[in-house]
Formats: sequence, C-alpha cells, structure tokens
Amino acid sequence: MVTTQTPTAPSVLLDAAAEQTRLALMAEAERLSLALRWAQAHPAPVTDAVVDELGDLIMYADQPATLAGEGAPGMSEFAVAEFATACGLSTYQGRALIGAALEAHHRLPKLWKRAMAGDVAVWKVRRVTEQTHRLPPGAAAEVDSALAPVIGTCSYAQIERAVAAAAARVDDEHEEMERLDRWQQQHLEIRLDAAALNGGLVPVSGLLDYVDAVALEARLKTGAALLGETHPELDLDIRRAMAAGRLGATGDAVSREIVVYTHHEPDQTHDILDVEGTHGRLGHTTIEQIAGWCQLAGTKVTIKPVLELDSEISVDRYEPSAQQREQTILTCPTCVFPSCSKSARGCDLDHITAYAHGGKTTSWNLAPLCRYHHRLKTFGHWTYTRLARTRFEWTSPSGKHYLVDLTHKRRRTR
Repeated sequence: MVTTQTPTAPSVLLDAAAEQTRLALMAEAERLSLALRWAQAHPAPVTDAVVDELGDLIMYADQPATLAGEGAPGMSEFAVAEFATACGLSTYQGRALIGAALEAHHRLPKLWKRAMAGDVAVWKVRRVTEQTHRLPPGAAAEVDSALAPVIGTCSYAQIERAVAAAAARVDDEHEEMERLDRWQQQHLEIRLDAAALNGGLVPVSGLLDYVDAVALEARLKTGAALLGETHPELDLDIRRAMAAGRLGATGDAVSREIVVYTHHEPDQTHDILDVEGTHGRLGHTTIEQIAGWCQLAGTKVTIKPVLELDSEISVDRYEPSAQQREQTILTCPTCVFPSCSKSARGCDLDHITAYAHGGKTTSWNLAPLCRYHHRLKTFGHWTYTRLARTRFEWTSPSGKHYLVDLTHKRRRTR
C-alpha cells in the first residue's frame, strides 16, 4: 500500500528512494530465483511419443518443455502455467520468465551471480538471455565473460553486438548459419488483433525475399494504377493499400467476405458503432464506414440475426451447434483461463463438466479455451466452475483459487 506522509527533508527522500530501488532489484532477483527453483522442482516428464498416421506428433498429456539453450534442463510443460498464474502472468510470459532463469543460471553463471546479488537489473539479464538461447554453449560462455563486468552500462545494441561477436568466434560456420537464419526470418504479419488500436486500420509488416518483394511491388503498382482510373481523387498510398486487399481477385468473382459484428444500443442517438471482426475487436467506427465496406466491388454482404446471450441453448449431442459457438464467443471473447487473452474465435469450446461425466452441451456448460489451456484442464489437474455468464473460478493442482471475470469483454448485442 502506498502511503502519503508529511513533507520530509530532501536527503531523507532520496535515501528512501534509493533503498526502494534496491529492494525492487532484489525482489525481481528473488522472483527469478523462484522461477528457477520451480523449474527444478518440476523436471521434464518422461513420455512416449505418440504420432498419428501422418507421422505428426500428437500432444495430449504433459510434455517436456525446452525453455533455454543447449545444456539447460527441460521442465514440465504443464507446470509453467501454475507458476505464471501465481505471478499474475500469462502462460506465454511465464514461459519467458522461467526460460530466462534457466538460461542465466545454467549458461550465463557470471550474469546470474550479479543479478542475484542485486548488482544488475533482471530485465538487463533477460535482454541477454533473449539473444543467447540459440547459441552453442561455448558462445554463450563467451558472452557471459564479455558482458558480466560491464552489463550495468550496456545498451541493447551493445548486447546484440557482443552476442554476434561471440558466436562468430566460437562457430566457424556462424556466417552461413546467420544467412540461413535471416532467410528463415521471412514473414508477413497482418495484425488483425491490433485494429482496435488504429481505428479499424490493420498494421501490416514483414520481411520478404528480394525477388518476392519485387514481384509484390509490381502487383501493387499495377493495382494502384487501375484504381486511379476509377478513384482519381485518392492518394497513391491509399490506392496501394486498397490494391493489396484486392490481390488474388479475378473477374467478377467475390473476393472479399468480411464478417463483422456491429454493436449499437437502441437508446444511442449517435452514429458510432462498436465493431468486432472474426479475429477480434476492431474498435469504433461510423455507420458510413460500415456502408463503405459493404459497397466495395467484390464484397459479399451477409446479414445474420442478433443472438440473445443470456438464453440457454441446448443440443442433444457432444458437438455444439453453430449458434452455441457464436453465443459462447460473444459472451466470452477470449480464452477463460486466468490472464489468457487469446481470441475465442481460435479456441476450442470446452464442456466445463465433461460430456463423458454427465455434462450437457448447453450454453451454461460451454466456455472457450485455447488448445494449451484445454489440454491443461483435461490432463493437467486444473478444474474450473462457472459462477456467472462471464465469471469463473479456477483451481490449480496445488489447490490455489483464481477468479476470472470477463464481464468487461462481453459483447452487447441489443
């Protein structure tokens, strides 16, 4: 609890601030140490690999998780979630924290020692572990020796350079591996989940091979020129963006099928709508913008009825109906596990009380769980109960209880 006190002499305030900074450093170091001890207490399980008819690995129960570089031990995949939840982190963030602890302790012992002594902030050590976990042990040791004495004053760029130099000295094939690694970094990311932060506009970024980039540029130039004939009032940048959305369109065929949900209260007199897409919330936009989307050539428009989210829908089978799935997603738009923010549209629909144990396929008994947390609930001894439409109580294998309230995420449909 933060307390407000009467004015104090500047020197006393400065000493107190320095002491609190020291305590914060030690608290972060202790949490990193606890992450290591948790991993040590939950070693990687010994499992027999199960593959399907195509030879792909099938993962159901607990699996070994490799969170750090060569030479660091693995741990139980399911154990990650319990530690992360206790720390108020998502499972992904928990993996990163435990992985940093394993990497630093087993492969960067000098940096680990400085962090445990409170001589250097944990976040700086984690910057190093982000770079070293791909290195062979010898290169990691080189980085440890080079950075440990100076880590307190190193910038992120200096850390990257030290990692690259150490890898080059230790590995004769480093440059070729780097080239292959760069080639494998090709990606094209369309951030549909970030549309809400940009007023319905979607950030697009990536890295392409040069030849592919040249081909894409040619397509965009052609598409922008064609759009200029019908929309001469638009800037070139806008036409290029529109041309990217029309890649692959042929003739009069429908090339754009966009599913959006517009939420508008009957008593609202303004024309601002809250909009959700199939990949998450888009934010707020106007009725005119929605109309513009619907009027674009090649766009398929489908009108669907409004769902009553509090109604109880039941089917006499294991597989939920399409209406149940839609109702569940609109009621709980993300995975209902603590701190998980994965969109419900990419999640499994879980029977809270298992169908095999008498649970019915009803609205009250269905909730979205991402695949990892679905496995965790089915095989990892986590249980949960529904307290209300958007409120759940989870119990961990250790008996800890966690409340999840998604009321603020619930979609309004009327």
